[in-house]
Amino acid sequence: MSEQAPSAEQILALLSDYPDPENGRPLQANKQLRDIQVSDDRISMTLALTTFTAPLWNKVRADLIERLQNRFSNLPEISIDLVTHERVASKIGQVGLRCKSVIAVGSGKGGVGKSTVAAAVAYGLQNAGCKVGLCDVDVYGPSIPHLIGVNERPEIIEVPGPNGELVNKIQPVEHHGLKVMSMGFLVEEGQAVIWRGPMLHGAVTQFLRDTNWGELDYLIIDMPPGTGDIALTLSQLLPLTGSVVVCTPQEVALLDAVKAIAMYREVNIPVLGMVENMSYFLCPDNGKRYNIFGTGGAREKAQKLEVPFLGAVPINATICDLGDEGKIGAVYDKDIHTDYDAFENICFQLVSQIAKKRSTGTSRPSLPTL
Repeated sequence: MSEQAPSAEQILALLSDYPDPENGRPLQANKQLRDIQVSDDRISMTLALTTFTAPLWNKVRADLIERLQNRFSNLPEISIDLVTHERVASKIGQVGLRCKSVIAVGSGKGGVGKSTVAAAVAYGLQNAGCKVGLCDVDVYGPSIPHLIGVNERPEIIEVPGPNGELVNKIQPVEHHGLKVMSMGFLVEEGQAVIWRGPMLHGAVTQFLRDTNWGELDYLIIDMPPGTGDIALTLSQLLPLTGSVVVCTPQEVALLDAVKAIAMYREVNIPVLGMVENMSYFLCPDNGKRYNIFGTGGAREKAQKLEVPFLGAVPINATICDLGDEGKIGAVYDKDIHTDYDAFENICFQLVSQIAKKRSTGTSRPSLPTL
């Protein structure tokens, strides 16, 4: 070819300032661009990224390839292999949880599909390659066990404590690699939980402090509906990365969603975005779209409140059936669920928002003074 092939040093100089989506530092600060090989018509290399950013891996690779193509247009073949870059999670909060990102999924009112979205997001991150836990703190109405099809009592095990001594921990239930803890595992089916605030605080604290979560990329917390005091408890225990607010398009649901956003902001929990559930119905018989509860309300409200809009989930009978059958994780099975990409997009947008905040150093606020 007439144009000389670039050197490995030139390629590294072109790509080295691209930010690691987990911490915002240049990729080459931790030598995540490796094994650069150049021939007359081909560039190949290895890119190391953390499991925390797994939903973004393909985008990062595509961005780097685009940079190379724009600069070295004479090279028709560019190959970037992805491998895992290990980066441990540090202990956070009063409970010493080893987790990189804690996300509360809440709603202003019940019946909008909050738990379904929380479980689907947890499975979506897990499927992408992240290490994920799902904690159901909707103590009065725990629905996660039903949605995932598991209702077994967790075991108490002994694990090494901070000083090497053995301590008792609750072993979370594991389902397809997802670690799950819920009040629904601890009470008999149909039994009502009648607790006052201090007992709720104790239960949430125990779920976070005394559960053997191990090391996580994400802990998804399924919140109770409304603006109760569990959000206040969480804000005291952990520096949450942020919250996701689920609502439906109609105005009455949006009014309650606005209150939920105000609550999270009041207790210093950033709002990572809004999800519009039951957004529309696409008739399988004629392909016509029906906006049963209105349309675009959450997107418009998010824009007005300067909150990211993470995506819309249509009304789909399969989602309801999978939840009733305890198979909500199957929403990502392309052979079963035709709208699987709706949840994939929400996971992608969520991690993108976290990456954006981490790049500016605003992802993990300090605990509020109360």
